Amino acid sequence: MEFESLFKRYRKMVEEGIGRFLPPDDTYPPVIHQAMNYSLKAGGKRLRPVLMLAAGEWSGIAPEKLLPAAVGVECLHTYSLIHDDLPAMDNDDFRRGKPTNHKVFGEAIAILAGDALLTKAFELTAKTLEQGIPAERVVRVIQELAVASGSEGLIAGQVVDLSSSEAKKDPEVLLYIHLNKTARLIRYSLIAGGILAGATEEEIKALDDYGRHLGLAFQIVDDLLDVVGDFQKIGKPVGSDEKNQKLTYVSLFGIEETKKRAEEEINAAKNVLKPYGEKSSFFIKLAEFILKRES
Repeated sequence: MEFESLFKRYRKMVEEGIGRFLPPDDTYPPVIHQAMNYSLKAGGKRLRPVLMLAAGEWSGIAPEKLLPAAVGVECLHTYSLIHDDLPAMDNDDFRRGKPTNHKVFGEAIAILAGDALLTKAFELTAKTLEQGIPAERVVRVIQELAVASGSEGLIAGQVVDLSSSEAKKDPEVLLYIHLNKTARLIRYSLIAGGILAGATEEEIKALDDYGRHLGLAFQIVDDLLDVVGDFQKIGKPVGSDEKNQKLTYVSLFGIEETKKRAEEEINAAKNVLKPYGEKSSFFIKLAEFILKRES
């Protein structure tokens, strides 16, 4: 199956899973479920759940069996975006072309919607037990999710991002932010797919290495799009990093060097999985897509 068709197939599965596993808007109390669904159903590439489904299939399991966990990682990712947009954090007004959650529902409900999506992520990951996945694999993935999203992963990246600024031009700090705030959840999505599918430790390590390079490239391209992107395509204002004096690859290295570094990370990602042959073609094409994306 061609890359685009396969990506659409995975993405369609995720959209259907969101509709199946999340409480409908009218579930009591309705405002919290409306807020959760507002952000979760606002669109987006669904990259993380797609990566999990693809990694599972790469490792030899039907992707449908991993769907609860895949929807779970999208819940967790969406929670991080809702909280990231809050006035106390990045103070953004738009996300995915729509007003941010707190602009529609207020800060208190936005915080609670994020909290609810975070906890839903763990519930849905545990739900893979109902798909016949062995308990030891599910427990390992729940632990991986907790570490990836906690104070030594995603939250660590967010904390350092908040405390850094363009004035402090430290490439090591920038690398730490990107590896944790963005790449960590991408890495998790890949290794979780492998673990749940029963992949070998060597295969899980390869998926992790691929995810590290892919996640870093994804954020580097994000830094570029904040400077040269189009609001209609990226769904949020261009120039917000500069407005907030964020430390980014562009502020540190300039546009051309940033483009070069993105290409280097993509090539490194592709090289990790090339030894596995034709079955890695989706991941190779996905890496190329990430480099060229406009949103």
